[in-house]
Formats: sequence, C-alpha cells, structure tokens
Amino acid sequence: MTTLHVWFDGDCPLCRREIALFRRLDRRRVITFIDVASGEGGCPLDRATLLARFHARENGRMLSGAAAFAAMWRAIPLLRPLGLAARNRRVLYFLERLYLAFLKMRPALQRALGGRGPSRKKAA
Repeated sequence: MTTLHVWFDGDCPLCRREIALFRRLDRRRVITFIDVASGEGGCPLDRATLLARFHARENGRMLSGAAAFAAMWRAIPLLRPLGLAARNRRVLYFLERLYLAFLKMRPALQRALGGRGPSRKKAA
C-alpha cells in the first residue's frame, strides 16, 4: 500500500479549504496531512521550502508542485485516473506549467479568501 504524506500551509485560507476537500475525498484515510504552519509532524525540508510549494512524500520519495498533487490524486480513487495520467512526462509538464501560473496568482487568492476563512467564535 502506498504511504503518502502531504505538507500544507495551515495559515493559508486557500490551502485550508483545498486540504479540507482532499480530506473529505480521502475516505480510505491513506493520506497523512501535515500542517507546516503549526509545526506538527517532522519536516523533511526547511519550513520556507515547504511553504513555497506544495510537497508530498510518496513511498519515501519527495515530490513537489504538480508531481505532489498527482501523487495525492493517485491515492484518492475518484482522482486516481488524473494522477495516473500525470505519470506521463508531457502531462506532468503541462500540469507543472499550470501550477506555476497558479503560484503567481496565489497571493491575490489568499488575500481574497483571508476574511472568509473558518469562523472563530470569540471567547465570552
């Protein structure tokens, strides 16, 4: 069985929403999600590197960007066909280009979602 660890930025409202979706889709609970911002779990790379790009470790192999997403997709039955398609280097190249474009838009998306993160009740 595949072991998959995924590192994400828990301080990012966009990332929290995305990971919440993947947690719901991971009905077999085969993915270990690690919040880099909270300092939970061991970090195989320095914190800044983990926060700059999406990272996953599949069967001991570190992946980043589109390759990390593809590994996560392979672990989720609904998304597995897309993850398997990404094993083709041309498909992965195209997905990486999309990921790099997304990284340029990410700060604006984070700002847009900043005020709409999970609601927190004030202590009485």
